[in-house]
Amino acid sequence: MRRSVLLSIVFVLSACDRGWEGSLESLLESQPHRLATVMQDPAKYRVQIIYTQIDRDVDNRPAFRSYSFRVDASEYFYPASTVKLPTAALALEKINRLNIPELDRDTIMLTGAAADFQTEATVDETSPTGLPSVAHYVRKILLVSDNDAFNRLYELIGQQALNEALFAKGFNNTRIIHRLELALDIEQNRMTNPVRFVARSGTVYVEAAKRSEISFVGEAPELLGRAEIVAGERLDRPKDFSENNAYALKDLHDTIRVILFPDSMSETRRFGLTDDHYRFLRRYMSEYPGESGIAAYADQFRYPEAYVKFLMYGGDAATIPDNIRIFNKVGDAYGFLTDAAYVVDFDNGIEFILAATIYTNENQTFNDNQYEYDTIGLPFLRNLGKAIYEIELDRPRERRPDLSDFERLRDGS
Repeated sequence: MRRSVLLSIVFVLSACDRGWEGSLESLLESQPHRLATVMQDPAKYRVQIIYTQIDRDVDNRPAFRSYSFRVDASEYFYPASTVKLPTAALALEKINRLNIPELDRDTIMLTGAAADFQTEATVDETSPTGLPSVAHYVRKILLVSDNDAFNRLYELIGQQALNEALFAKGFNNTRIIHRLELALDIEQNRMTNPVRFVARSGTVYVEAAKRSEISFVGEAPELLGRAEIVAGERLDRPKDFSENNAYALKDLHDTIRVILFPDSMSETRRFGLTDDHYRFLRRYMSEYPGESGIAAYADQFRYPEAYVKFLMYGGDAATIPDNIRIFNKVGDAYGFLTDAAYVVDFDNGIEFILAATIYTNENQTFNDNQYEYDTIGLPFLRNLGKAIYEIELDRPRERRPDLSDFERLRDGS
């Protein structure tokens, strides 16, 4: 353990003095020194927030109370890398459901190609074995938000099976219909690669190439902005996001909750995972790249502890206090910044869930790389996280939560 320190701020004000009156809106409006730019016009920035307080009973069972600000499933935001979290969970679920001898999350996974636009994946230089597996793809997704790792799990599951599984679990405002960072069209993304799993005895399972028989493209246009750069050319028309992934903030929030607290959700909403699979997801949702033992992620300048921690730490803090752990998934693209997290403070007995998204694209042009991430978006998420954390520091609890299960994950046990 490196150290155990509290945040450097001395907290002396009451919750009411901080602006919390059981309302996110009153809290946000009471923090002009932190949030004034965004709160002058939250609709412009398409801000959505869900804050969930957690209280424990005598048996340490959690109860949840949520507060929201501008949450609207019909107000589109581009989810970017946040869609990797349910995809990772469903890949583990697929392995568990297949229940084949010698097939587990660590079995070698070799991706083939069945079309000229598809690519193979038969090695992985970041893996300790030099070979890919579901487990290592999940690690890469959660530690550094690797795009290729997501694409390989998307190909393993298949577009149709992926979306039908999400709908069956009640994620009704979600669609995952394309790979990331690849210029493929709608039809190409409906088609996914063949995959082969190899153990000591040889090939133990083959997932054939497949094509979604259902189109999950949005039924109506979802137009944003005024222009888009395509193949180096400026097109002066809104961008239609109906052909892109979608992941409503409530669905993202509930994914965090079901992974961290599966027993608190109805059985139909849970992933078909073992307790060990859930622990595996939680470990890498909260672990820092430099803690992973993966040599490629050891550079602390490239991968600081807050590399994929936007709430409270802005994605760039070199270190995070050892008493705090953040189990989360972020996304950033097209001017949208999103983070959903379960935050714990072991020293102060604090736990809460916070999910938020913001849009920063002043010139309303996509793909020009002129987004206000550093000046507006990340500071907003950092300060929002701090404001909620301060409320939690001050909030009275009838019982201190037992967070030892999560603390053991931090300590690597």
